[in-house]
Amino acid sequence: MAAYLFRRLLHMIPLLLGITCLAFLVIDLAPGDYFSTLRMNPTMSPEAIREMERQLGYGDPLLLRYLKWLWRALHFDLGMSVAYRVAVLDLIGARAANTLILAVASLAVTWTLAIPIGILVALRPNSITDRVLSFVAFFGMSLPNFFLAFLLMFAALKTGWFPIGGTYSVDYESLTPWGKTTDRLAHLVLPTIVLGTAGMASLMRLMRGTFLEVAQAEFVRTARAKGLPERAVVLKHILRNALNPFVTLAGYELGTLLSGAALVEAVMNLQGLGSLMLEAVRSLDVYLVMGSVLMGSILLLLGNLLADLALTLVDPRIDFERTRKT
Repeated sequence: MAAYLFRRLLHMIPLLLGITCLAFLVIDLAPGDYFSTLRMNPTMSPEAIREMERQLGYGDPLLLRYLKWLWRALHFDLGMSVAYRVAVLDLIGARAANTLILAVASLAVTWTLAIPIGILVALRPNSITDRVLSFVAFFGMSLPNFFLAFLLMFAALKTGWFPIGGTYSVDYESLTPWGKTTDRLAHLVLPTIVLGTAGMASLMRLMRGTFLEVAQAEFVRTARAKGLPERAVVLKHILRNALNPFVTLAGYELGTLLSGAALVEAVMNLQGLGSLMLEAVRSLDVYLVMGSVLMGSILLLLGNLLADLALTLVDPRIDFERTRKT
């Protein structure tokens, strides 16, 4: 296991190099840059703009800029954000906690509800319960996240039950520790519902289909023929084998946190990594975009690695060392 883990970590190095190099090239191909808007300001002299470019490392050729950024990144320095005038690593670190809290909350709600509901409808195929929940699932998958966010914010405005957008209240710093906790939880409710709706709907349909497929397998019929209780057949044979694709799917969830939450964070005015990356792309803040791309790539690769390791716990038949030799 240790040797396999070491090889996977080594394989991440060329992948990260390729991703960051391509991202740097694509950003450079975009028309204009952050300083283009400054050049339109008559109060800014060309000399001052060139000096600012030099200080922030924008005056060098593309390859040299990438190599300098890569060397600094190896020393945990992702450069300076030209839009915020703050170190990129500090800026990402300040926003990462908010996105992580939102992601964990939405994933916990999604997976806690989707898998049991998928099993329920799979145990009663073509029943009224199956048809109603399947219709709700299709409706949830077809409803855009941003539209659902607007609907929930409108409902919150009319009812006053939940805060309308934002990560926390204006008077957050003056609250007690318990007040801060309840305030963050109240602000988490609406974005968690938005992010969890589409994911829960698709996972429920996937759980239903996988469960029904495994239930028709030969080893399941053999288990029933041996007289095993139906509960044991469902839990130990059907469910355990049906969970394998979900473990793999969970690994991709880490990599999609930024893209999945970006639009919701922008609509609901949440201070997270997704909205930060959108602002960086719009302002062509190169080093902030590169830091966000690097963060998303690392999350995706680590998610895949953790999913592969978790598969060994769900399915003991998987042996990485034997697979590598064959």
